[in-house]
Amino acid sequence: MGILQQTRFVALLTMMNIEKKLAFDDVRTLLKGRCISSLGTEWVDKFVTFSSDYNKVTHNLNLASEFQRFVETEDDIYEENFFDVRQALLRMRPERTHLEEVDLFDLKRSIITVHALVEFFTKGNDDAKEGEEVEHTYPTLAALASDVQSFPHIIQRIDNVLNKYGKVKDTASKELLMIRHSIEVNTRTLSHSLRGIIQQAQQEGYIERDVSPTLRDGRLVIPVSPAVKRKIRGIVHDESATGKTVFIEPATVVEANNKIRELKAQERREIIRILQELSAEIRPHINAILHSQHFLAQIDYLRAVVSFADSFGCIVPRIQEEPTIDLSQAYHPLLQQSLQRHGKKMQPLDITLRNGRILLIS
Repeated sequence: MGILQQTRFVALLTMMNIEKKLAFDDVRTLLKGRCISSLGTEWVDKFVTFSSDYNKVTHNLNLASEFQRFVETEDDIYEENFFDVRQALLRMRPERTHLEEVDLFDLKRSIITVHALVEFFTKGNDDAKEGEEVEHTYPTLAALASDVQSFPHIIQRIDNVLNKYGKVKDTASKELLMIRHSIEVNTRTLSHSLRGIIQQAQQEGYIERDVSPTLRDGRLVIPVSPAVKRKIRGIVHDESATGKTVFIEPATVVEANNKIRELKAQERREIIRILQELSAEIRPHINAILHSQHFLAQIDYLRAVVSFADSFGCIVPRIQEEPTIDLSQAYHPLLQQSLQRHGKKMQPLDITLRNGRILLIS
């Protein structure tokens, strides 16, 4: 166990070899509750353990310390988009498979987050002269990000295909633009025809004045009372749950509705072709993107550590390679949290242990 010296100390239990199994599951739960993605929670379960390895503990403390400083001073560098797209990427490994719109949208936003962090952490000191070693503001985080790719070209390609809401743009291909224009024209013509039928039926007293065309099973129809359904020649497609309304497709617009359905099928086929084409461009980079997800998971975990530290007033301890403990004003964060819920205050402890190996507190 390393030496811990500080004028004031609150244990960062995720990084220290104190109170082994007894409270560690609770600490994991607290940390996972502060993660904002399954990436982070999985990282906590898999990789957050106690350690007596001086180098490992030092490295972890440096990461936490640097990320805390980063959050305090550079909070506008990136957006916290931590989307777990690993399963979607693995599903699209086979040829001719593709990512769906929602997966591409999540992937783009995740890559943007990775790109912003990697670019910021790995940039060198602008004052460095040629031949001099590059200095980083956050050296431990820079080392963490050094082998992570960020794929700005994939971001651009997805932006060319998806709009700001994550749906395929009209301009994603010339064919799609033509199809959607045809759908719009035919739908407008069909709506005009239906309004004419409705107006005539209203004049003849078959239907109410506030009736308008509605969509049912992908077809534009007219809602009418069952008592007058035979007054309008056409196909009954459905009825309401109460049975007080039936939905009729007038015979004169059946062909127009068929045309729109054919165009919708063409639209879907073209969208799939576009998504397959884009996925084929992404496929060679799957392993590197999965590695970037690993990086994103650790960043989400570090966020959780900093959030935990801020909530409990934690500091980073000084450690040495000697079996000595020297704690000043130390307290257990879980006990503190429990006492606060009951309106009680905690009494911190000063603890020093230099020559012995066991400290018993009754």
